[in-house]
Amino acid sequence: MLESAIVFAVVAATLYAGHQVADHVFGQSDRQAAHKAAPGWHGWKHLLGHVVAYHLVIVVMLAVTIVALHLPVTAGGMAAGLGFSAISHAFLDRRWPVRWLLMHTGSGDFADRQAPICGMYLADQSLHAVCLWASALLIACL
Repeated sequence: MLESAIVFAVVAATLYAGHQVADHVFGQSDRQAAHKAAPGWHGWKHLLGHVVAYHLVIVVMLAVTIVALHLPVTAGGMAAGLGFSAISHAFLDRRWPVRWLLMHTGSGDFADRQAPICGMYLADQSLHAVCLWASALLIACL
C-alpha cells in the first residue's frame, strides 16, 4: 500500500511538471492554441497536433522518472492513465466544456473575466490538474 502511495506521489508530481512544460512551452504552438477549439476538421487538426505533442513530452518525462527511480508501474496502468489524460485533455481543450461548467455552477461572470485574471484559463488549468490527479491514480493503482 505504501508503495502505491509513493508511486502515486511521484507520478502526480511528474504529470504536473510535464503538464506545465507541455501545455506552455514544448507541446503547443501559438497556432494550435488559437485554433484547437475551432469548429470542424480545422479545429480537430490543431487539437490533435497539440494532444500528441503534449503527450510526447509527458511520456518522455514519465519514462525518465520510472527508469531513474525504478518505479513499479504496469503497462495497463500506464495505458489507462495516459489514455485518460489524452481524452480528458482533448475534451477540456475544446473550451466549450469549461465554459459550460462555469455557466452551470454560478460562475458565468468568472468565465467571461479577462482582467486582471482570465477565468476560463484558470478553470481550464484547474480541471487539467484534477484530470492529471486521476491519471496518476490509474497509473499507480492498476
